[in-house]
Amino acid sequence: MFVELLFLPSVYAPCPTCQGARYNAKTLEIKLRGQSIADVLGMTVTAAAEFFVDNPPLCRALQTLLQVGLGYLRLGQPATELSGGEAQRIKLATELQRASKGKTLYVLDEPTTGLHPADVEMLVTQLQGLVDAGNTVVVVEHEMQVVASSDWVIDMGPGAGDEGGQVVATGKPADVTTVKASRTATYLGKHIKHEKL
Repeated sequence: MFVELLFLPSVYAPCPTCQGARYNAKTLEIKLRGQSIADVLGMTVTAAAEFFVDNPPLCRALQTLLQVGLGYLRLGQPATELSGGEAQRIKLATELQRASKGKTLYVLDEPTTGLHPADVEMLVTQLQGLVDAGNTVVVVEHEMQVVASSDWVIDMGPGAGDEGGQVVATGKPADVTTVKASRTATYLGKHIKHEKL
């Protein structure tokens, strides 16, 4: 009889031959500046950008990942270990590398989730670059730094879940701060004042 224990975490055992490197011994013998493919896949994006600094196409791709705040990810990290925000930022980085023709609509759902404030700033710069290239970017976001840098805000509420779903305020970020019915106005107003200092 087989009993499935769904409450227990998955168990992984490294391959006794490759010790989890995922490549056979002959493949691991091939090295670039002392690093095997397993070593390279174990590097973070930040470390790989330094390692491949003399390779313009690779460096460009890695720099784009750095610009959207993903320097801490490992190159060989499984996609199943990425958060929703990380996956969105990888897609955004992919788009940023393409030759922009403008007139594209990008819809992002809370891309700043889990980001350090410095990385949020880098992400805002990248999003603004998409807008400057003639694209439209729609972002669902609670991070006031992103909201304050937007061209137009649609504030939904007045609360969350069943208490929401209504348009409470629309306009430029500074205009939304004047709407008394908006719970966002207070937080957004503080952020806009902070930005002006």
